[in-house]
Amino acid sequence: MSRARRSASRWRRGLLPLVMLGALTGVGLWIAGEQLSRPARASLGPPPADLQARTVRIPVPRPISDAAGEQAPGQVSGWYASGQPGRGAVLLLHGVRSHRGQMLARARLLHEAGLGVLLIDLPAHGESSGERISFGWRESQGVAAALSFLRRELPREKLGVIGVSLGGASLLLLPPAQRGPLQAVVLESVYPTIEEAVHNRLRVRIGETLSQGLTPLLLSQLPLRLGVQPSQLQPEQALRQLSDAPVLVAGGQLDTQTPPAETRRMAAAAPQLHALWLPDGAHHTDLQAFAPEAYRQQLLAFLIQRLRTDTDTDTDTDTDAGASAAPTATP
Repeated sequence: MSRARRSASRWRRGLLPLVMLGALTGVGLWIAGEQLSRPARASLGPPPADLQARTVRIPVPRPISDAAGEQAPGQVSGWYASGQPGRGAVLLLHGVRSHRGQMLARARLLHEAGLGVLLIDLPAHGESSGERISFGWRESQGVAAALSFLRRELPREKLGVIGVSLGGASLLLLPPAQRGPLQAVVLESVYPTIEEAVHNRLRVRIGETLSQGLTPLLLSQLPLRLGVQPSQLQPEQALRQLSDAPVLVAGGQLDTQTPPAETRRMAAAAPQLHALWLPDGAHHTDLQAFAPEAYRQQLLAFLIQRLRTDTDTDTDTDTDAGASAAPTATP
């Protein structure tokens, strides 16, 4: 065999492992994209008796087209308790791959103070319809339907929203004309951009170098799977348009998925920042479960102050909540 043929043979043998590695990487990324976007179904059953709520099924009138351009009608499932007149109402939005049960402790806290509450399963979660998780894009239409429901049920009440991670992003990605006026917003562990959200989660698992290389490849699936561009998943930019409501921004000091620096950026983007809360020792976790009393002090007084319109202060629960320490900014 000539030297040229031997060289070509060695080159082909050396190339084959690289081709196989590339193919395996591509398949792995496609499977990862499938796992990240597949729906997170769960059966919740009736609401807990102590919440005094009823189950609701809310039509979603304006679904966003999927990658194939289809606009199938949908619905979001939830639990709704009306609360006491003049105390306001709060929409509770859970995190990714969870359901309305994640927000139950928050609902109890608010309902005990007399506020109305609506806990929903975001589209493609729990008992709501939806074929793909879209990281806030199509989920935003479920939020729009839930806000419209609250305004129909409680037309005289002021409205607030608590959004955790995906829930907060879904609220922010809703166009202001569909969102309508709000009087208080709480954003917990909300990612500023989809690029950073994906990079951070990959970095925890595979390290910084590989994450930098694989993040663009994973993001390139968004238009194919979901019909959405990464440039359309920018909650930080959307937050700058939330000029009608004061915002409380929260996140964990040890969070690696939405690091404190990103949470501070979200706070800086809020036109009306009420407070920034970064509890010590908290990772990317449920902040209410991590520090329930601190959570109560930080959030409940803020929501009561912003949403309450009645003047009755005879109820012990409300007096105590209103007297709780005011939210404080964390540098």
